Amino acid sequence: MNKKILITGGTGFIGYHLAKKCLKLNWLVTSLSTKKPGKDRKLNKVKYKICDLFNDKKIKKIISLDYDYVVNLAGYVDHSDKSKTMQSHYHGCKKISEYFLKSKIKKFIQIGSSIEYGKIRSPQIEKNINTQKTFSTYGKAKLLATKHLLNLHRKFNFPATILRLYLVYGPGQDVNRVIPITIKNAIKNKNFNCSDGLQFRDFVHIDDVINAIIKTLKNNKVSGYIFNIGSGKPVQIKKIILKICRLVGSGKPQFGKIKLRKDEISSLYPDITKAEKILKWKPKIKLNLGLKKTINYYKKNG
Repeated sequence: MNKKILITGGTGFIGYHLAKKCLKLNWLVTSLSTKKPGKDRKLNKVKYKICDLFNDKKIKKIISLDYDYVVNLAGYVDHSDKSKTMQSHYHGCKKISEYFLKSKIKKFIQIGSSIEYGKIRSPQIEKNINTQKTFSTYGKAKLLATKHLLNLHRKFNFPATILRLYLVYGPGQDVNRVIPITIKNAIKNKNFNCSDGLQFRDFVHIDDVINAIIKTLKNNKVSGYIFNIGSGKPVQIKKIILKICRLVGSGKPQFGKIKLRKDEISSLYPDITKAEKILKWKPKIKLNLGLKKTINYYKKNG
């Protein structure tokens, strides 16, 4: 029998790639989001439901409780509005998880974030969950969502698992991120401003992230767990920008032209041992290959 999956935020970058993979597995896919998918993210066999998570009446009408899996990717991408950020990333998660509390879903995956760790030193490990102080509204919202789901698991055995993603990249990513910004400027051989690029970050390819989500969905022994999902290999931002320009064969980065935020963390990367051991998951796409695939996408699609 085909599995039924609901993806909240299914029209976004990760949601689109997840839906595409689920269709390949012959699963029945429903996307719930506040807007219709763009032409480049519309998949023929996906059922698109357009509704705000806080519209209780409409949600009850259009979303049944008979899904096998729910993956929560919902939330505003722009975090400048603190109220909207808290509303969508914490209260939205609370709303959708409580909606399915009395259902028979096998798995609820919350897509968390490395930002939940705040200023904890890298490599960051999952057991630090209750000790850190986050420094942004987005970090607080994601952390509150994690704590809420772990509480539901403890009290009601709710089958929630949290995947804390690091910097996801790949074909079709929103263009306001460092890798697509760099690729687009490099392809056009532009001068473009950057920070000094001395920060270390962890980049993980979208295909590896989707693989981690699918492995988690299929594992019925990981409810109540948190897993870090990243490459486990930090890279300096400056090096990644120069690598992209080298692979493209053009581009003129102007380092030091953009000031770093006061709260900028110099090094941010995970320990992924737990995911490797329990999920039997390992990132497979090396940075060079991942960048080449992403560059080829933007060369073809602009």
